[in-house]
Amino acid sequence: MKEIIAVIRPNKMQATKDELARIGFPSMTAAKVFGRGKQRGLAAELAFDLPAKLATHGGGMRWIPKRMVSLVVPSKDVSKVVAALIRVNQTGEIGDGRIFVSPIEDAIRVRTQEKGDIALV
Repeated sequence: MKEIIAVIRPNKMQATKDELARIGFPSMTAAKVFGRGKQRGLAAELAFDLPAKLATHGGGMRWIPKRMVSLVVPSKDVSKVVAALIRVNQTGEIGDGRIFVSPIEDAIRVRTQEKGDIALV
C-alpha cells in the first residue's frame, strides 16, 4: 500500500475528485492548506487582488491557498492514480503543485477490523 498526497490548485479540486472517482478511487481526504514553492508565492496565480498587508516586496505573498488531497491505494495502482492526478492538474504554469508517494505499513477498517488492501475498499 502507498499513500499519495497531492498539493493542488483549489480550482482543480472538483476535476480531481471526478477523475479519481472515474478511475475507481472515490475515497480520499482533502484539506484547505497554505504553502508556497520555490517561486515564493507568486500572487499572479490568484484569481483575486492581493491585500497589500499580505504581499511581499517581490510581488509575491507569504502563502498561497492550495488543496491537499490524500489517499491510500494498493501499490499496483500508484502509477494509475499519479497519472490521473497529473492529467487533471498539469497546466504547465508555476503552481501546478506536487505529488508525494509514501509507503503505508498497514490499514485497518475500524468498524470491521479488516486489515490490508481489503480495508481500503
